Amino acid sequence: MELSVEFHFDFGSPNAYLAHLAIPGVVRRTGIEFTYVPVLLGGVFKATNNVSPAVSLRGIRNKPEYQRLETERFLRQYDVPPYVPNPHFPVNTLTIMRGAIVAEREGFFERYVDEVYQHMWAKQRKMDDPSVMAEALTESGLPVKTLLDGVKDPAVKQQLIANTESAVERGVFGSPSFFVGDELYFGKDKLRDVEEEIDRRRT
Repeated sequence: MELSVEFHFDFGSPNAYLAHLAIPGVVRRTGIEFTYVPVLLGGVFKATNNVSPAVSLRGIRNKPEYQRLETERFLRQYDVPPYVPNPHFPVNTLTIMRGAIVAEREGFFERYVDEVYQHMWAKQRKMDDPSVMAEALTESGLPVKTLLDGVKDPAVKQQLIANTESAVERGVFGSPSFFVGDELYFGKDKLRDVEEEIDRRRT
């Protein structure tokens, strides 16, 4: 049986973005592809009574600085280019996450994910502004009408809800989250453990 490795993501998480940039290196080294699973982080937080690091770290001395140090180490370890935080953060990702479901159904999922991540974090756009989102998708050569019509489809909305609920039932409480088989790993720093577990299961 082929090993299943999943990446549960929301475009609004900068750590998920950095994991997305690092994943191709893991794929090259292990030969195992990651299945991307779109989830709505706001829904995950609501279901688990969790909050974003921007909230949980507020007012805590030294821990935010350590988190930045960990990010610098991650960038070096995976040869990921530095990034500047999106000045519009936090961004409401409901529409662009529904767009991921549409893209998955229409057969341009990988390209959509790459482009939206670029617009969110490399180009620092406010992707919850409908006009900004439409302009960005047009620049990327993506089928804007298909996406904007599709995000209104009740079946698309329900699929994102189902993905989110299923992730929570399996133990997810934030993003990025990974599964190797049924084994859960949380956080970009656990990508090393994910790779080690892949290698262990393949030997």
